[in-house]
Amino acid sequence: MDLSKRIDRAMSAAIAQAQGPEGAAPGRLGAALNYAVTPGGARIRPTICLSVALACGDDCPQLSDAAAIALELIHCASLVHDDLPAFDDADFRRGKPTVHLAYSEPLAVLAGDSLIIAAFDVLARVPEGDALRALRLVRLLARHTGMPHGICAGQGWESEKTVDLRAYHRSKTAALFMAATQMGALASGHEPEPWEELGARIGEAFQVADDLRDALYDENALGKPAGQDAIHARPSAVEELGVQGAIRRLHDILGGAIASIPSCPGEAQLAQLVRLYAERMTPVAPVRA
Repeated sequence: MDLSKRIDRAMSAAIAQAQGPEGAAPGRLGAALNYAVTPGGARIRPTICLSVALACGDDCPQLSDAAAIALELIHCASLVHDDLPAFDDADFRRGKPTVHLAYSEPLAVLAGDSLIIAAFDVLARVPEGDALRALRLVRLLARHTGMPHGICAGQGWESEKTVDLRAYHRSKTAALFMAATQMGALASGHEPEPWEELGARIGEAFQVADDLRDALYDENALGKPAGQDAIHARPSAVEELGVQGAIRRLHDILGGAIASIPSCPGEAQLAQLVRLYAERMTPVAPVRA
């Protein structure tokens, strides 16, 4: 089974579990959960998580799937909350109306909250024989989601008067990529610490690439509103380094990412995957009208 099918199957099972039996829970909120996670976009974080797990032997696929889906549920929850009027006030996400426009602001808040709970529930449902690894996965996911250095902190930096761009990017975006590499390794019985640098570098590169796309691309190309960094006066690599400087920074980060891959049975395949993402992340040319 290829990774996309593996991820889709595990995600469908997680959402069905969160929705509960038909008629037993609020129907519109249940529908909003499914709406928030489909279509899945690139599913880059769970793909990286499973790719690392495979590179490390993937000796417990059920636990690897749980780690990958828990991570993606947290990511989807963050998108639902980010799109709310209190934050980005976005109208579109992945080419369709955002959750708060499709279902209402109260249901969007509840949907995001429910996805966060579902993420930890997925990890809590693994077989008892995997309980120790699962507990360590819960701790990793919590650390990279909340305060002081998780994605909640990343959003919080936008309310500070002075922002360290590296710290902002590390929390806002790199945190879940660090979770992806570390959780993939841990799910396969490897220690997570050596995998932190790879996740940090991929995450920083992804954020720089996102800053470039936000500055250069239009809404049709992005599938979401463009120019948001400038509109909301958010710190960005383009603002700090300029377009060409940001592109150079992106290439430097990705080169370091490949060099940072720990020794493992699937090291070569993992390096190839990082190179593939590098090609996809690098903006080719401006398309904004």
